[in-house]
Amino acid sequence: MTREAVIVGAVRTAVGKRGGGLAGEHPAALSATVLNALVERTGVDPEVIDDVVWGCVSQVGDQSGNIGRYSVLAAGWPEGIPGTTVNRACGSSQQALDFAAQAVLSGQQDVVVAGGVEVMSRVPLGSAKAGGMPYGQQVVDRYGGFSFNQGVSAERIAEKWGFAREELDAYAALSHERAAAAQDDRAFAAQIVPAAGIDADEGIRRGTTVQKLAGLKPSFQEDGLIHAGNASQISDGAAALLVTTADRARELGLAPLVRYRAGTVVGSDPVLMLTGPIPATARALRRAGLSVGDIGVFEVNEAFAPIPLAWLAETGADPARLNPLGGAIALGHPLGASGAVLMTRMIHHMRAHGIRYGLQTMCEGGGTANATVVELAD
Repeated sequence: MTREAVIVGAVRTAVGKRGGGLAGEHPAALSATVLNALVERTGVDPEVIDDVVWGCVSQVGDQSGNIGRYSVLAAGWPEGIPGTTVNRACGSSQQALDFAAQAVLSGQQDVVVAGGVEVMSRVPLGSAKAGGMPYGQQVVDRYGGFSFNQGVSAERIAEKWGFAREELDAYAALSHERAAAAQDDRAFAAQIVPAAGIDADEGIRRGTTVQKLAGLKPSFQEDGLIHAGNASQISDGAAALLVTTADRARELGLAPLVRYRAGTVVGSDPVLMLTGPIPATARALRRAGLSVGDIGVFEVNEAFAPIPLAWLAETGADPARLNPLGGAIALGHPLGASGAVLMTRMIHHMRAHGIRYGLQTMCEGGGTANATVVELAD
């Protein structure tokens, strides 16, 4: 009998800005908040959970030593429930979801939690390198001494696709506008679990305009186009998804939110680095047997403004369906949590608007990308 993977729960914290309301939370405690909210809202007994697959990028300091396992223990769950930690760079918790779906589809497990955490206020970006060179001299030599800096890669993408700064800044302003409208419409209210008294995303800058962004200095090149205003924000947050089979969901009395239709991960040019969502999208659509026109909402992570714009140019998708609630430029990018945060936002948006298919994709450091297609459950 064919097994079908479904997501029956999706929750997240608000995304906190750097030094904001979540900065004092230990990553294990923040993870425990969403883990416990997930079982409370679904009514599932933690005893039935086979594994917890947890994304985290900077696995050092407060996030070291298998934060996935310590999150389970911090939640007070039975000691028999294991946990593991995944690092697929920015796509870590999206990869966690794919691993969870693969586990239940294979029949090796029946109920798996996927998600992730990153508290960048406590564990800053780049902490895990500690002065090292993780890609080694052979990789440096292979790519002509390139520094593997994502900001420089974003500059190269902007140049390759011919984007002007005003175009990038207009996209950034739109992200804030959409995020503010979604927050005002309480589009995020049902999915957010309060943590440390914070129940609303902190990064939205209302009234952002192209004119205001024009005053910001480039961050990576003296004559560059990328700056703090058209790049993702450094953030704190956590999110969790409950994955099982359709049959097991019925046995447990759980109502599926979406069906997992397809997931993929690809490698891409590590110098351009952030273009992977383009081939990942094409492959995920092929595996799902769908076309771009079939998808009602796309979540393409806004690491830098050129990324979704290049993706849009290459896929021909409807711009109105791309990041309709804003993205990481406005709402923040808590690295290891972002994949699960985006999926949570997308699932709730699909449910609220009766959208049949959604596709999520993330560019990732080192030149990889995940793409996942889900279908609204009946």
